[in-house]
Amino acid sequence: MPDQLKLLNLVHKELRFRHKAESTEKAYVYWIKQYIDFNNNKDPLEMGEKEVKVFLENLAITKRVTASTQNQAFSALLFLYRNVLDRELGKLEGTSRGGESRKVPVVLSRDEVTNLISSLNPKHQLIVKILYGGGLRISECLQLRVKDLDIEAGQLTVRKGKGNKDRLTLLPRVLHEELKNHLHLVKELHIKDLKEGLGAVEMPYALGRKYKKAAYSWIWQWVFPSEKISYNSYSERHERDHLDKSILKEPLNKACKNIDITKHVTPHIFRHSFATHLLMNGYDIRQVQELLGHESVETTMIYTHILNTPGTSVISPLDRIFKNIKKEKVDK
Repeated sequence: MPDQLKLLNLVHKELRFRHKAESTEKAYVYWIKQYIDFNNNKDPLEMGEKEVKVFLENLAITKRVTASTQNQAFSALLFLYRNVLDRELGKLEGTSRGGESRKVPVVLSRDEVTNLISSLNPKHQLIVKILYGGGLRISECLQLRVKDLDIEAGQLTVRKGKGNKDRLTLLPRVLHEELKNHLHLVKELHIKDLKEGLGAVEMPYALGRKYKKAAYSWIWQWVFPSEKISYNSYSERHERDHLDKSILKEPLNKACKNIDITKHVTPHIFRHSFATHLLMNGYDIRQVQELLGHESVETTMIYTHILNTPGTSVISPLDRIFKNIKKEKVDK
């Protein structure tokens, strides 16, 4: 039986050496662990193409995951064998694929966004306002550092977004005072931590080794720090992490029930709504693509489909019939 912890630590280190995004790191480690557990803790070096194919087919046939999820699992195993174990996987032709699906994003109306935000407490409100105001993913928002906010310029920088790319997006001016007040409270917490011999946060890979004291500086602190201090085995110190991605799950569910929103609302819906509402306001799709950080404009095009769905720009023939009936009654 392999030393799973040791192997996963090697995976962590190799991913960080290659500057992979935090979300990629977590996903790859998760799938590698699932693969080992699925094969009863058998050493990956004693396995190969056959076991990988069976594992991927189990995901597609038994667990019925999507093609994108199956591809992510395969990429994780490919990384394990190629970059950690220094072994190439052979061909995997004939592997059953996960279900292909291209879902139209769920979008909130402007009134629904307004009512939802009003139903949340101030801390959750600020997070949602940034998600909707700048089109951020929840992970991008919670990983913002103080230095990423340019309040006077009305913009923020998303670091290591999807595709491991940085981008600039909007920081709504209506949030400027609210953010300043929020950062004042965060700074007080940071000063308190420093007085207690703490105050460090996780640093991006090589920077943490090069600038030892940077982790304690104000500009590197999280905009949305966690209430808890945890031990980081890589930096070998206690650090304050950012809030967890689940922070909005319960508040959004409760708010939707209170104001009777029947759509499936997750934090990502505010990013979809941001893009759709910009296009409705007449902004060029290329501008929206840049703000969202999409590599291809084809990805952004999905929001134009929403604008052209029945019930928006197209008038139902039933509406036309009843409209004419009402008009005839008025004429009589």
